[in-house]
Amino acid sequence: MAKTGTSIRLRPDLKEALERHAKATGTSAAALFERFLDEGLRRDDHPLITFRDGAGGRRATVAATRLTVAQVIDTLRATEGDSEADRIRGTAEYLDIPTSYVKASITYYAAFQTEVDAWSAAQDEAAERAREIWEREQAVFL
Repeated sequence: MAKTGTSIRLRPDLKEALERHAKATGTSAAALFERFLDEGLRRDDHPLITFRDGAGGRRATVAATRLTVAQVIDTLRATEGDSEADRIRGTAEYLDIPTSYVKASITYYAAFQTEVDAWSAAQDEAAERAREIWEREQAVFL
């Protein structure tokens, strides 16, 4: 998506805080502002979804849990049931979360499927690389 220029005035204290935080995180104030704006809009639309940094990068997570939206969706897909409601209940029980969290993950995933799938694929690739390294290391002992 092409970026367009937009001028936005910020309170001086807010601008300083943004610049300080950007410097501390090694990014530009413009990139950080864009991330905050994007995530803020998403959180307004999906109040049970938040965002977290980690070894695998920034990802959408279920509020008040350590679960990513991708984990909830993967569990939902693996859960058997006679109806959608059964699968949602089964997923919630397995993950020990309310059904509203599963439904929120479904709604978020429907809106941002490509992004969630890309993050999940990157995690799968990283896990596969780690497994291959471990297997080569184990071969040393044979």
